[in-house]
Amino acid sequence: MFSIRSAKTTDVRAITEIAQPLIEKRILLGKELVEIYESIQEFVVAEQDGKVIGFGALHVMWEDLAEVRTLAVAEGVKRKGIGAAMLAELISRAERLGVRRVFCLTFEEEFFKAHGFSVISDIPIDAETYAEMVRSHDEGVAEFLDLARVKQNTLGNSRMLKLL
Repeated sequence: MFSIRSAKTTDVRAITEIAQPLIEKRILLGKELVEIYESIQEFVVAEQDGKVIGFGALHVMWEDLAEVRTLAVAEGVKRKGIGAAMLAELISRAERLGVRRVFCLTFEEEFFKAHGFSVISDIPIDAETYAEMVRSHDEGVAEFLDLARVKQNTLGNSRMLKLL
């Protein structure tokens, strides 16, 4: 049996170990350790017998918009509901924050469809919000906005959105 909890700074090494094979396969983008530490409060982890076996993050992008980032489960424990449980926790956190739309950029289209996400082709924000968000230095925001400087990072991914 596993449990889902907020991540701690002591989980960062386990997070990077789970992420590494996915980074090598170009499924996830690599992040510097400092970036993970700086955003650890956004992460949840799945834990089993004292060991981190999965992680995911929720990053608020705007008043009513957040992104599920880097949802991953360790090899050997996939297809056991761990990813679904972490996603449910991240969606619950989004709702508690007042977020009404959750975005993801993913290769795992079927997984996210099964959890209420739909593929989108446009950027679902108005021009005024776009003008504000484009000022962000966050790479995830740039990916959401489909800016040219991050296109090489997003090739093949599906842009998906869930309305809460």
